[in-house]
Amino acid sequence: MTLNLTAMGIVNALGLGAAAMAARLFGPAPPGPWWRASGLAPRPDLVPGATLWVGAVTEALPALPTTLRQHECRNNRLALAALAQMRGAVRAAIARYGAGRIAVVLGTSTSGMAEGEAALAARLREGTWPPGFSYSQQEPGNLAAFVADLLGITGPAFTVHTACSSSGKAFASAQRMIRAGFCDAAIVGGADSLCQTTLHGFHSLEALSQRPLNAFSAQRDGTCIGEGAALFLLEDAPGPVRLLGVGESSDAHHISAPEPEGSGARAAMQAALAAAGLAADAVGYVNLHGTATRLNDAMEGRAVAGLFGTAMPCSSTKGFTGHTLGAAAATEAAFCWLALQRGLLPPHLWDGVVDADIPPLHLVQPGQALRGPRRMLSASYAFGGSNVALLLGAD
Repeated sequence: MTLNLTAMGIVNALGLGAAAMAARLFGPAPPGPWWRASGLAPRPDLVPGATLWVGAVTEALPALPTTLRQHECRNNRLALAALAQMRGAVRAAIARYGAGRIAVVLGTSTSGMAEGEAALAARLREGTWPPGFSYSQQEPGNLAAFVADLLGITGPAFTVHTACSSSGKAFASAQRMIRAGFCDAAIVGGADSLCQTTLHGFHSLEALSQRPLNAFSAQRDGTCIGEGAALFLLEDAPGPVRLLGVGESSDAHHISAPEPEGSGARAAMQAALAAAGLAADAVGYVNLHGTATRLNDAMEGRAVAGLFGTAMPCSSTKGFTGHTLGAAAATEAAFCWLALQRGLLPPHLWDGVVDADIPPLHLVQPGQALRGPRRMLSASYAFGGSNVALLLGAD
């Protein structure tokens, strides 16, 4: 069974929709410092005493229908903005398969946590919870429940909550359910929104930068958090991009630090290749997890160089969007989806200062075309060693 990604919707700090993404990813680099091409901007209001660069969505987001106000939160509005771009394809799938034969499998890490923060602040200030607030708004499962309720889908609907690998794991779960016959199609992907709880947590781990995200540079000093959503329709039907394979691993080396040599990362990438029946040289580009933290970039450089060699074109697109956490894997799969159709590669945004402790990877330059096989691998690694790799291809 060949499963295809037949439709896609996306929103993040680069803008709204495929055309906006392509213009920023593949267009000419703007004049000025290397980070000018990104969607990152400084914010002094998220963590006291720190000005942090984040990838915030600046476009106006659609309002939820009044009948679904119990799902109200920014996270779901991001998902709605992405879903609106593929509503025609989803409606056709519902007509083709039936509402009970479509699954909703999405990933998130924050859900409506920002609304919970605001509600708690109001309660501390005024003594009562604000009208309309419900704890369910910040439950991770709220995301998939909202999409299913919005579309009238009655098939399996659940949210995967495995930190930064969440939306990649959603692809794995959906693929298994379709192949097992539980459903005929699935809405897959993820959404994540900025909130102070997440930023405080990463800041307490000393994992955040107060400069633009600078992955694989010797001068990298931490990651930048972003927000966004990327959704796909996955089905056994003709489509522009194929889901060739998914690989997962769980090395459980440490609660927050990766295994230094990248054994878990490499195992997930090898599993994706094995699922597709392909060798490493059958891939034309690798989208790196590339968080710009000292430990992640070092282990990932070793894992990628060990499996693909140092000539493989690769880049971390988090320099454009920030780390969108539970939406990261889906967002980066969407960038591969766009790149496969355009024959261009997303460049690696950084200052060019090489770290001698990382193997010399071939980091993509602006305007670089895809010269190798029309297959791309995108990998995501989460706290606790929860790893996933997605292998996409096009004719």
